[in-house]
Amino acid sequence: MRVAVLVDAPEWHARALIDSFAKLRVQATALRLGDCAFDTRRESGVVIPQFADALPDAVLVRAIGGGSFEEVTRRLGVLHALRELGVPVWNDARAIERCVDKSMASFLLARAGVATPPTWAVEGLAAAQAIAARETRDGPLVLKPLFGAMGRGLQLIEAADDLPGPETVSGVYYLQRYVPPGARGFCDYRLLVCRGEVIAGMTRHAPVWITNIGRGGRPERLLPEAGLWALALRAAAAVGADYAGVDLVRGQDGEPQVLEVNSMPGWKGLQQVTPVAIADRIAVAFIAALG
Repeated sequence: MRVAVLVDAPEWHARALIDSFAKLRVQATALRLGDCAFDTRRESGVVIPQFADALPDAVLVRAIGGGSFEEVTRRLGVLHALRELGVPVWNDARAIERCVDKSMASFLLARAGVATPPTWAVEGLAAAQAIAARETRDGPLVLKPLFGAMGRGLQLIEAADDLPGPETVSGVYYLQRYVPPGARGFCDYRLLVCRGEVIAGMTRHAPVWITNIGRGGRPERLLPEAGLWALALRAAAAVGADYAGVDLVRGQDGEPQVLEVNSMPGWKGLQQVTPVAIADRIAVAFIAALG
């Protein structure tokens, strides 16, 4: 069996996955999705580097890489094509599209009845200011980049005048109700879901409201909690993800809510506080899903 692990650049996660697949006697090859191509003269219609005229038996997407709208669209097109060709892909293009677009993820979570903060996504400063003027009467909002991760670009909005110009957010304002901290202070949860099971979890503590590990958050192992575990599984199912990083927070009432679902999650910080090898668990679940 030959597996393609799609990465943006050689990095820790890719090496861990390749080592984990090797333990299962599966040959895994890391390559960039940007280097894959369409060629309609070929029988399959696509070109996957390092696989000659063949296709991988399965594909695990670790990253699709940044780029222009056209570049990212073409890369997702390759993933769509692989699915049409019968190649199993984790996560497939549909799940990635649903999660990368935070507004669609929020829509799907709410539609599935998954507890999540109220959210608005509009185009244009005037429309966003109207929402902020109305909704900040009940407390602050969080402005997030529609496409973004690692806590970059987050801004607390306490009045309509706090909103930046449209060039800052590429014309799209994604606003989510801010969830004030509870008794434990600024903290949230990251749970890693894989094939319908939570395989690891952590609490992220921080002195400020942005808790990402890359922004100074401190990880702490999270032991299983039925409510959090069940909510994370429902969130991953709502967006159709085979594996996902689910971010949750508890409000002042103690009830958990889902903030985001990441379809290409990293787990380096999570591995620091988790006794099991996460890459091993992902590889085993991935191969098991192939039958």
